[in-house]
Amino acid sequence: MAKKRVRKSSTSPNKRRRKSQEIVSLLPSERKNVKQSSPNPDAFFVGDPLPASEAQATWPFRYSNPDGSSENAPLKAKFHYREGSVDGVVYQLNDTAYVKAEDGKPDYIARIVEFFETSDNEPYFTAQWFYRAEDTVIKNHSGLVDNMRVFISDVKDDNPLDCILRKVNIAQVLPNVDLAEKRKEIPSCDLYYDMKYTVPYLTFSNIDNENVKIESENNAEKSDWSLLDLYSGCGAMSTGLCFGASISGIKLVTRWAVDMNKYACESLKLNHPETQVRNEAAEDFLNLLKEWEKLCNEFIFKPLESAASDEEADDEEPETQSDSEEFEVERFISVCYGDPNEQKKPGLYFKVQWKGYDSNYDTWEPIEGVSECKDAMRDFVTKGYKEKLLPLPGQADFICGGPPCQGVSGYNRFRNQKAPLEDVKNKQLIVYMDIIDFLKPKYVLMENVVDILKFAGGFLGRYAVGRLVSMNYQTRMGMMAAGSFGLPQFRMRVFLWGALPNQNLPAYPLPTHEVVSRAVIPTEFEEITVAYAANENCKLANAVYLKDAIKDLPAVNNDESQDERNYGTTPITDFQKYIRAPSGKLYDHLPYKLNKDDYERVCKIPKTKGANFRDLPGVIVKGRKVEWDPAVERVLLTSGKPLIPDYAMSFVRGTSTKPFGRLWWDEIVSTVVTRPEPHNQALLHPLQDRVLTIRENARLQGFPDCYQLCGTVKERYIQVGNAVAVPVALALGYTLGLAIQGLSDNKPLMTLPFKYPSCLAQLLAIVKDDDSSL
Repeated sequence: MAKKRVRKSSTSPNKRRRKSQEIVSLLPSERKNVKQSSPNPDAFFVGDPLPASEAQATWPFRYSNPDGSSENAPLKAKFHYREGSVDGVVYQLNDTAYVKAEDGKPDYIARIVEFFETSDNEPYFTAQWFYRAEDTVIKNHSGLVDNMRVFISDVKDDNPLDCILRKVNIAQVLPNVDLAEKRKEIPSCDLYYDMKYTVPYLTFSNIDNENVKIESENNAEKSDWSLLDLYSGCGAMSTGLCFGASISGIKLVTRWAVDMNKYACESLKLNHPETQVRNEAAEDFLNLLKEWEKLCNEFIFKPLESAASDEEADDEEPETQSDSEEFEVERFISVCYGDPNEQKKPGLYFKVQWKGYDSNYDTWEPIEGVSECKDAMRDFVTKGYKEKLLPLPGQADFICGGPPCQGVSGYNRFRNQKAPLEDVKNKQLIVYMDIIDFLKPKYVLMENVVDILKFAGGFLGRYAVGRLVSMNYQTRMGMMAAGSFGLPQFRMRVFLWGALPNQNLPAYPLPTHEVVSRAVIPTEFEEITVAYAANENCKLANAVYLKDAIKDLPAVNNDESQDERNYGTTPITDFQKYIRAPSGKLYDHLPYKLNKDDYERVCKIPKTKGANFRDLPGVIVKGRKVEWDPAVERVLLTSGKPLIPDYAMSFVRGTSTKPFGRLWWDEIVSTVVTRPEPHNQALLHPLQDRVLTIRENARLQGFPDCYQLCGTVKERYIQVGNAVAVPVALALGYTLGLAIQGLSDNKPLMTLPFKYPSCLAQLLAIVKDDDSSL
């Protein structure tokens, strides 16, 4: 496979822009036969030309005389005008109109920003184009967006005057966080716009210089920012985001985290004891949030006179003798929505501590069964509200998460290409957006695999953007490679920013390190790869390789069981120096134990670069394919099973070199995986007869060595493999912090002032000052 450097784009900025425009929408200037074959007598300019001095000062490029042979050279003008007439209708500068499209396509929409007569005496106008939702990255999800809503663009080009069809009344509406209020402000019009759409990084944003109050000053007054980490795993994404925000000067705190994996929740709680960690399904969490709001309305925000009336009514009720067989509620200690008793009766439940009994007798009770315990419920809700047990709408400043979309995986043979959102394996994307819709955070960050842009024409990625835009969020989409931020793995992932109209939209951090590409990027979206352009000067650090990250770790065996140890070695590289735990303790440095057969196979794999099962006796390689060697009798293991299993020979039709592949010091991995089995992945340590340990994988993901994991060995591999690479999250957290403070320039990309992991020493000091377990 040819190596491709991601350091710089191979396409010039102009070509990149043009290519993206062709992909995202067919621009009016690209339609066929724009220029009419014969003059239209009903299209002409009205009135006298503008004075030459005014025209040349306003549009100097029309009158200068550089070499005009270039394909992109602007049309030259003889005169400019303020008005033009088409089919008896007079148009003025800045009028909005429908413009002729190709047969079978809806008419284009434009603002007229220039009238001019060319040097060939032809009447032309310059259009600034509006996009409908279906013309943007949203495409087939345009139904999510109000059909009256369009988006202004920066794209302008020249067209014959007679392409104008008719006027259209387009009103500009100021963005509003409150959708209901925004609808009230829409005047009588044909269409309206409140955002700009720009092709680079498929961005929906506030219109330049519009009268939108950005809350930068108010943001600076906040002592800390609350983060909700959905599908949190063991907390890598939120950890990195909080680290990065702290470098920028913003204190971002993970108040709440939600995940289905109980071991991941235990890991997050171990490293972040200040976080309310909930081990539950995201859809149950959403239902709980809605019920919690109702409880707070009843017990916290209820009018005082109403509460007083309730108390009087309670006083009037006669006392009743309690049944001696009934338990008495001491207090409520927790709340959930779901089916905690596994009786197929989902709903709102309270965990009850019974009077006179210890915690062994605590039970989950449905709200219907404890509805009479108003005092206990009021006490629980009041305390929960004060301690922010759960976020109410507006209380979560920032929501991050990577909703699982297993329905797009290439390993799923039953993928629903026609209706991906009807696949239950993709439903979490809807749930994620529903939680955002309910809580209305100021900022949103969604992470996902690149397959959401590959599968079904990017259906799920387009849906995510459409949902955010329909909720009035500014959005920006980019793809970032973990290796570009100082890790020995490529790991390309999609990141989608969202920001309310009164906030600054964060940028993407540009790469800090060289990296060798090890992945296929979807062609239609390749221009949202976060990278330097070909003509930009940049000073990137050298790529980080396997040796840089893990070579200092002590040797362990296949059957290693020691979970905590001293390093017993000296760091060799800066990466090793900064990633190490300040305590001097090394955790999770043990491998998944291979069975006897696989261990025997691994021991026979040569300890050389590129070694794999093809180096074992009994096979021959012809081109890319491997075949059995008819001259060699099949070698057997001690157990009597074959040394080379059939699945290794047939994997990817006999072309793969991954089964029982040995990694090497000067290489990177394509991505850290969740299953530590060497049957279809190159996972073997360069010099030791085992797979990479949990800690070695964690280092490839950028986890500091002080970050401990819980659960079985297999469960810890899953947590590490599912995590967002810490330095990527850290870089995004930094750009978020700058946006919060109004210190970014609203451009899609920015340069980082630090590199990972040398910033860890500073970060760990900050965390220590904040009294965190890390």
